[in-house]
Amino acid sequence: MGMEEIRKAALFQFAANGYEGASLSSIAAEVGIRKPSIYAHFQGKEDLFLQVARYAFQEQNLRIFQYFTERKEQSLEHTLHDFLFWMEQEYESNNSAKFMLRFSFFPPVSLYNEVLNIVNPFLDKMERKLTRRLRNARDREPFAHMKPADMALAYMTLVDGIIVELLYSGSTNYHRRLNAAWPIFWRGITLISSHEGSSGMNCKNIVNQGEHSS
Repeated sequence: MGMEEIRKAALFQFAANGYEGASLSSIAAEVGIRKPSIYAHFQGKEDLFLQVARYAFQEQNLRIFQYFTERKEQSLEHTLHDFLFWMEQEYESNNSAKFMLRFSFFPPVSLYNEVLNIVNPFLDKMERKLTRRLRNARDREPFAHMKPADMALAYMTLVDGIIVELLYSGSTNYHRRLNAAWPIFWRGITLISSHEGSSGMNCKNIVNQGEHSS
């Protein structure tokens, strides 16, 4: 058995049991080798974990890119909304997604900085790609008054807040948060700005008051 088989087994063990719960012995047993054989390919548990992390985040980067590419012709409202359901399916069926989400929120204490050095560039790349997608869609979507970078950041904040419920409580509470938060988010970015709206209302009120006074 080679490096690839060990990495796949480690991905499953880390995603399912966490860093502390996954042992080299259990990874070796799943592959069908003795524990010392792992050291022929990896320096130890930390090295194995970080290599798996780089692989998992790279794979999810490609899968997320594919998701948005396949939906170029779909309305952005449906694309962004459906992405939240897609991520739930990924978490439940894809070890790379489960690994990525679990350790983005709960990195091992002993590897905290090393994991953040993988997570933060990944999130920065996602934010840039989403900003670009929003900018390209402004002419045909009802949010031309919003800055694409602000919308991208707001959407990623929404995703973070909903995804964490999936990790803590499961699908039922995940859907409760999604169903409550999504309509508010979408209305928020498609309405005209509050400043513009309040200015218009104030002008109308002044005119109406003047007519009633006369």
